[in-house]
Amino acid sequence: MSDTSLPLSHDTFLGRAIGPFWLLVATLAALLYFREGFDALLAAWGTPEYSHGPVIPLLSAFMFLQELKYAPIRTGPVNRWPGIAMLLFAIALGALGKFSQIDDVVAYAIILWVAAMLLISFGWEQGKHFWVPVLHLVYMLPLPGVFYYKLSTFLQGVSSELGVWFLTLLNVPVFLDGNIIDLGVLKMHVAEACSGLRYLFPIMSFSYVFSVLYRGPWWHKAVLLLAAAPITVLMNSVRIAIAGWLVQYLGESHLEGFQHFFEGWVIFMASVIILFLLAWVMLKLQDSPMSLPEALNLDFSGLWPQFKRLGLVEASKGMIAGALILVAAAGAWQLRPVPVPTAIDREPFALFPRTLGDWQSRPMERLSDAVARSLGADDYFGASFSRRADEPSVELFSAFYKDQTKGGTHSPEICLPGSGWEIADLKRMDVAPELGLAEPYRLNRAIIQKGQARMLVYYWFEQHGRHVAWDFEAKFLLLWDGFTIQRTDGALVRLTTMIAPGESDAVAEARLQDMFLQTISVLPEFVPAR
Repeated sequence: MSDTSLPLSHDTFLGRAIGPFWLLVATLAALLYFREGFDALLAAWGTPEYSHGPVIPLLSAFMFLQELKYAPIRTGPVNRWPGIAMLLFAIALGALGKFSQIDDVVAYAIILWVAAMLLISFGWEQGKHFWVPVLHLVYMLPLPGVFYYKLSTFLQGVSSELGVWFLTLLNVPVFLDGNIIDLGVLKMHVAEACSGLRYLFPIMSFSYVFSVLYRGPWWHKAVLLLAAAPITVLMNSVRIAIAGWLVQYLGESHLEGFQHFFEGWVIFMASVIILFLLAWVMLKLQDSPMSLPEALNLDFSGLWPQFKRLGLVEASKGMIAGALILVAAAGAWQLRPVPVPTAIDREPFALFPRTLGDWQSRPMERLSDAVARSLGADDYFGASFSRRADEPSVELFSAFYKDQTKGGTHSPEICLPGSGWEIADLKRMDVAPELGLAEPYRLNRAIIQKGQARMLVYYWFEQHGRHVAWDFEAKFLLLWDGFTIQRTDGALVRLTTMIAPGESDAVAEARLQDMFLQTISVLPEFVPAR
């Protein structure tokens, strides 16, 4: 192995002396330019789901220094311009996030900036081999809201199903209703906090580092990396099952103490032990088995000399150009004309009409504090409208958000299964041709059922005059409108009616469509377009 404690290259002393200066300039300019992204990271790291975030850069730095020990001393010309191209891409992505006021996008650009600085510092031929520690930084990023809620809901469902299966094996009478585990004496709600997300991300990060340091075959590494998610879900389901068993046989009084003990680091450490056992088993099954300590590259020697090599980075044309580009970008952003926030001219939902054509509303239905906090809306309206006593009512619900970048709308497609309703049929459709509307009006039409009860649901997202059915499209339009018109407000609208026993779907649909037409006639007053 080469003596990698030597400088990065053999340029002049002056070049090596002023190199760290330009690296420092580039770093300070990046801290200023990507400030919104760093703020988003710090805010996310303050939540239970991403509290592992501060550890990720440290682990990435360790893996980088480990890789650097085996990086030979460069000789000859070095191609740094791919790093400049990556830097320009990072700046462009950061600008998109800054103009659209979505700080998470700026945070994603930070990863590209780190990759760019490595490519500029070490050149393409050497820097491209450091992708492993850079990719690991992804684990410190907050997920986009729509992905987070979909993943959380999926994990809640899987954990509930497995938890009930384990309880059945333990001869505990149990009934599952959505994400509610009914034990008779107590109903346990597998809430978002119990989905396992707060265990999943740190365990996936650990399995990533573990597989990188593991010296076994590549297929061993793949198994260790892919095993993280199933192990997390399994351990979370075991936790739920044990909680149910305690309630059944020892009483509710034992539940709270167990939940405080058997969460967080206990789940994490149990999952880590399972990963170690998995690696040990695979090693024993090899033709020439070796011990687990032999298979892990835990050599911490020589890291300090590698760290000192960073102080000898070259003042290359690429480094100087990159630093000046970042300084120019940060300066241009600070000197830009600050746009005046667009005033949102809307009526509060408290003024929503109680009479819509033939429809009369009952008193407005207020959400519980817990549901309202989860919803996170700035204003909402929910009420049942009826035409006749012998006809099922139609429930109207709408939630308005002044700034959807801080969380935003939750799709009913995500929320309904958690309350025990199953989606029997779901399709996106344009109702404009059928209802004679002048412009397209796309929405989701769903039939949901719970036991023998069936409901017909219309729901869609309002994005500044656009009627959007697909939640991912709504997020893209949020990004676009934040960039072009500096608006990130929006709303979710949902109409629901029961399908009465013996009633055809067509009759229920006609009822829902009549209420739909009445609703959209007044909706722009409360959910403004452009």
